[in-house]
Amino acid sequence: MNNNLFIKKVIFDREKVDDFDKYPFNIDIIKGFDEIEFEKPVTFLVGENGVGKSTFIEALAVSTGLNAEGGTQNFNFHTKDTHSILSKYIKVAKYGKPKTKFFLRAESFYNFSTEIQRLVEEDSYHTLYNAYGGNLHECSHGESFIKLVQNRFTENGLYILDEPEAALSPQRQMSLLCLIDDLVKNGSQFIIATHSPILISYINGKILDLNNDFKEIKYEETDIYKIYKLYLDNAYGMQKRLFNDGL
Repeated sequence: MNNNLFIKKVIFDREKVDDFDKYPFNIDIIKGFDEIEFEKPVTFLVGENGVGKSTFIEALAVSTGLNAEGGTQNFNFHTKDTHSILSKYIKVAKYGKPKTKFFLRAESFYNFSTEIQRLVEEDSYHTLYNAYGGNLHECSHGESFIKLVQNRFTENGLYILDEPEAALSPQRQMSLLCLIDDLVKNGSQFIIATHSPILISYINGKILDLNNDFKEIKYEETDIYKIYKLYLDNAYGMQKRLFNDGL
């Protein structure tokens, strides 16, 4: 396995920040970190909704030259300028140059697929169908995402993913896990924000808990694992408790 990572460290240049009471610097996880080291080919970012996973991973992608709404370094489309300025305040320590880079975010994947179709229809870039497995709009959300990984993700690549499980059934999540492993064995690096108990179980992954200032955490100690296990071990009992007492 090739362990030469393309991103080894992310450093927050907090001296440039004028006001930590303004977004995005008022987010607790942004206030709380100076630098983060990446030591394994797959790093998972976990944490509760609103903790700042998407804000952080978007800034990381933009700081490496990727489009805020997704795609490779060659995509520069945008439907609405909503990304934060955090990317201007972080430095990425890079080691080596990936063969390709890709940022995928579940919430804007439709926009990315639309841009592919526009490039084919308006600019005659018909080779994009080969690169992305056809017209992504003619597939279900989950099928189009798996096609993207199968056709566009290659060896020695850097892949930053924001909640990829949003489009995928549990079975497809296991398929994605196999694709990730194949790519890792061929020199690729992944950084993934996720709520999926299937994805974070990856044996060669490192899990960083954003609920606890990016602290490394074991799979069985994550809230994701514990809550899913608690519920699935006694689904009906949990429902009685939820409906009667609430969380």
